[in-house]
Amino acid sequence: MLHRDPWLLPEGVEEVLPEDAKHLEKIRRQLLDVFECWGYEKVNPPFIDYVDSLLTGSGHDLNLQTFKITDQLSGEMLGIRADMTPQVARIDAHSLSHQQSSRLCYIGTTLHTRGNSLDKTRIPMQIGAELFGHTGIDSDTEVVQLMLEILAQAGLQNVHLDIGHVGIYRGLVEQAGLTAEQEIELFNVLQCKSNVELEVLLDSYQLKPELYKIFLELPKLNGDSTVLKRALQLLSAVSGDIKSALTELQGLADVLQSNYPQLTISFDLAELRGYHYHTGIVFSAFVPQVGKEIARGGRYDNIGQIFGSARPATGFSADLKVLARLSKTKASDEAVNKILAPIAKGDSSLDVKVRELRATGCIVIKELSGQQDAAKQLACNQKLEKIDENWVLVPLN
Repeated sequence: MLHRDPWLLPEGVEEVLPEDAKHLEKIRRQLLDVFECWGYEKVNPPFIDYVDSLLTGSGHDLNLQTFKITDQLSGEMLGIRADMTPQVARIDAHSLSHQQSSRLCYIGTTLHTRGNSLDKTRIPMQIGAELFGHTGIDSDTEVVQLMLEILAQAGLQNVHLDIGHVGIYRGLVEQAGLTAEQEIELFNVLQCKSNVELEVLLDSYQLKPELYKIFLELPKLNGDSTVLKRALQLLSAVSGDIKSALTELQGLADVLQSNYPQLTISFDLAELRGYHYHTGIVFSAFVPQVGKEIARGGRYDNIGQIFGSARPATGFSADLKVLARLSKTKASDEAVNKILAPIAKGDSSLDVKVRELRATGCIVIKELSGQQDAAKQLACNQKLEKIDENWVLVPLN
């Protein structure tokens, strides 16, 4: 049997120590307040659920990331959530079950079977928001703006926003009459960004010349706002749905550039992450110090269909641990006022004073019997002393 030190943790599983835990909690409260101010109501989905519920819609891509166990009560397969979005969709579609639009937010620990290549953690703390029951550019714009506000409140600067629309590729596939197998094959090649491999594959499809050219140029349609102008010229002969997708992108870009003139925005019309469940605009946020997105989202209409209500939906999510780590203001950077309460057995007035101070938000730590140099050990900068029958605060050097 392999010997393992009892203090070791599984790979990708980490503890959050006091300083970081305090900062994490502060950010959590801040961001939940932002959600509330925007009209988003908090829900708490269960940590464990039926596998088929967890793998609905966006969850299908998370099959390999989901820990699965057998329920000892029912014998059915359960999963530990790797993503909370399908659960929130169920709450909207089944538990709330109303016709008007709803705004829901959430935060909770998720569990992955593997960490990604950059961030090795397998226990992200997912935070996010979803807007159900509205289709159109207004709700897409609101969710993107909410994500930007969340990142700003977390203290993140120099955010770069990347925007795409899966409806463009989906519309081109339909217009080209590709089979399901060809659609997947072409999708995989586009994700590899290999022009040579793409050209060889397209040659085998015998496409119309105009569609051949469009697919060949699609990976090159990434960059600043001039991308949309180039795309309109290239896609001038395509169906109306594809042109509508470009119009949606332009509409979102116009609002963001007006409201956030310093925001760097880029477009990537061949960006198809989440293609199998997203149905419209998709977006990701980046910062210079991280080599992957720190928040992402998009439109995923009809995810609630399996739960009885095929509602339009758009939303975003992020890992709160990542946001806290990147946040500029650490708890340790703040001046913390700690008060030491001495041992005074039988003196109820001290307990009254301690309760009063704690009620105002002060940190008051009681000295323990036999404790040596308690003020220094506990990093207290004030002490309660009884002067003229009153407990008063005295500074400590």
